[in-house]
Amino acid sequence: MKIFGKYIFYLLIIEIIILAAGFLVVSNLNVNLLLSEITVLSIVFALLTLLILAIAFRGMNKDPDSKTLHIMVALGLKFLIELVFAFLWFFVGKKTGLSSVLLFFVLYLAFTLFSILAIVKTLNYKSL
Repeated sequence: MKIFGKYIFYLLIIEIIILAAGFLVVSNLNVNLLLSEITVLSIVFALLTLLILAIAFRGMNKDPDSKTLHIMVALGLKFLIELVFAFLWFFVGKKTGLSSVLLFFVLYLAFTLFSILAIVKTLNYKSL
């Protein structure tokens, strides 16, 4: 559980950095972005990443088969939820401008890399 708390703290730091960078970009540069878009997207991705880490770390103390199942379920769930969220964001919310699309995929990439690296770092490597 100590490892999970460490990654929650890292996720909180990343979220603060993203929100601060978004504020600086919106206030200083002439871009077609709203701070509310950045805030909503980053909070949704952060909550989704928190959910994925909770599912993956729940299986870390169990046998290897259960650990693998938890990680696969977490990654599959992440993919499906982000697919639904992308549909809602682009088609229902009609956020199809270049800046909104780039923002979505940059945040998607950032939080996906964070979750994958967090899960991979906790795996135990066994030599052959």
